[in-house]
Formats: sequence, C-alpha cells, structure tokens
Amino acid sequence: MSIADNLIAFTFAATLLTLTPGLDTALILRTATLEGKAQALRAALGINTGCLLWGAAVAFGLGALLAVSELAYNALKYCGAAYLAWLGLNMLLRPRKSLAPIDTATKHNQNWFLKGMMGNLLNPKVGIFYVSFLPQFIPQGQPLVAWTFALVSIHVAIGLLWSTLLIAATQSLAGILRGEKVVAWMDRATGMIFVLFAARLALSKR
Repeated sequence: MSIADNLIAFTFAATLLTLTPGLDTALILRTATLEGKAQALRAALGINTGCLLWGAAVAFGLGALLAVSELAYNALKYCGAAYLAWLGLNMLLRPRKSLAPIDTATKHNQNWFLKGMMGNLLNPKVGIFYVSFLPQFIPQGQPLVAWTFALVSIHVAIGLLWSTLLIAATQSLAGILRGEKVVAWMDRATGMIFVLFAARLALSKR
C-alpha cells in the first residue's frame, strides 16, 4: 500500500476502535454528566495523554517488553486491575447523593486528568495493542519512531474529537441527570462498570 493508503486504513481502523464503547467512554460520559464539561475534558485529555505515552513506549521499544515478558505484563495487568477496582468500589460503596456546584468542583479539582491517564497507562492491553497494531500501518523502509508518533497522534486526535462530541451531547441532559437519586445511580453504575473491567483485566490472557 502507498503512504496515503496506509494513513487512510489506519484512520478508519482507529475510528472504529474509538467508537467502540469501553471504559474510556464510560468515564467521560459519567464525568461530563455529573462533574461538568471542564472536568470531563480533563479526563479525556488524561486518557489521550496515556495513549501518547504508550506510543512513546512502543516507539522506543519499551512496549515490546510487555509482548515478551510474562512478568512485566502480569505486573502491569494486576496493578491496573487493582486501580480500576479501587475506583469502582469507591463509587459503589460511597455514591454521592448531591453535587457541589460546577465552579466548586473545579476549584477542588479531583484530578480527573490523572485518573484518566492512569486508567489508560495501567492497562497493558493498550501497550500490546499498539505493539501489534501500529506496525501493520508503517510502510516498509519508513522511520519507525516518526511513523509511530504520527499514527498515535491520529488516534489521539480522533479520541479527542469523539470525547468532545460525547461531552457536548450530555450537556442538554445534565440538569435532569444531577438529581439526587440519579447522581447515586450514576456513581453506582459507573463503579460497577469499573469493577467489571477490573475483573476482566485481571482474568484476561494475552
């Protein structure tokens, strides 16, 4: 395939990957609905920063370690599962019944950027995916590092665009969804999703 064909094929594949509902989508929707668009944008930026860092790891060979080392893969896998379980259980066992005003929530930042980034970085499947997926779209003879970063940048751009659309879509319903019972339900539902993803990650194989 030509360089243009590689870029088009990767963009299409990355778009399908981004649109597939998963942990990142759940986190952004929940944060946008309950915390406001500023906090949700922080979470989205954190998630995509994690993608960039994984891309750097793959470009410089660190990501390949996960593909060949069972110990490294399992260590990161269990750390990621524990982190997701901790986040999920907190939401399940201690759901909120009300929200602080958005300005107050922003002032007392819960660091959704860090939560989004850590959730991404502690998932070794992202690294394995990049290691196995990206090389298929790098033309033979082209510089590995430059192309890896170029492809990851495309993936990040698509992710940010999709996150922005998700955040915008929740704003018209945000007032309704901030009711006392809905807030508690959203926390519990998101917590359950996080716990299920934690279990799936902990029990997963390569």
